[in-house]
Amino acid sequence: MSYRIRVGSKNVPADEAHLLNRMERFLLLVQEHRRGIVMGLIVLLGAVAAVAAVIWVDHRNAEQALELNRQAMRFYLDRPADQRVKADENLKQAINVFRQLVEQYPRVPSAPLTLYHLGNALVQANDLGGAIEAYKRFIASYGANRTLLGLVYQRLGYAYLLNGDPDQAAKAFAAVLNVAGASNKDHALFELGKLEETQSRPEGALARYQELTKGYPNSPLASEAAVRIKALQVKRDHEGDATESREGTATVVEPGK
Repeated sequence: MSYRIRVGSKNVPADEAHLLNRMERFLLLVQEHRRGIVMGLIVLLGAVAAVAAVIWVDHRNAEQALELNRQAMRFYLDRPADQRVKADENLKQAINVFRQLVEQYPRVPSAPLTLYHLGNALVQANDLGGAIEAYKRFIASYGANRTLLGLVYQRLGYAYLLNGDPDQAAKAFAAVLNVAGASNKDHALFELGKLEETQSRPEGALARYQELTKGYPNSPLASEAAVRIKALQVKRDHEGDATESREGTATVVEPGK
């Protein structure tokens, strides 16, 4: 009986053949468009390198800005009350460094805080016009920074008050109330109430103080606002009684009646 030796088929499986055909077509396509692919890779690598360079520069600028900001804050805080000359000189140095930061590093993360500090330092130096401009520049450039925006509006209001402009101060304090999440709305209401009082508008002052006590009962200003409410109400009642008394005295009684 004879036996046949089976020889494995040399035919490539259909799936493997299909895969080889796709690879061959891909290699041919790469070969045909080799120049374009190389140029595309060069462009891609260049873009990646550019992005990496921007990130590196931004990181370096942020570090330099932080160091300068620390230097400025040292000058700003080191103002001994018993050494007027040194205090004034340090304040001047702080303002110079803050201004340098604002102009040279407007895009670093610490830029909004630097501009806020610049405004505060200018108020301390009695440069109210410069402070107002610094606060307004913050609002225009970093108005999306809700953490500081309410404080900037409040400081702007104080600067306007010191500059003799209560109407603009009132607008600045009122703007605090429109800042979502602002933590100083109670302060703004209190200042608005005081402004109403100084301008002889007791009803407006009462409304602001009442809004403060109702909306922010745990505020440290709530107790003082309550005292002012009581004083205004007593004054209003007293003036009402006085008015009625004068009107009664002025009544003319006709003879025979």
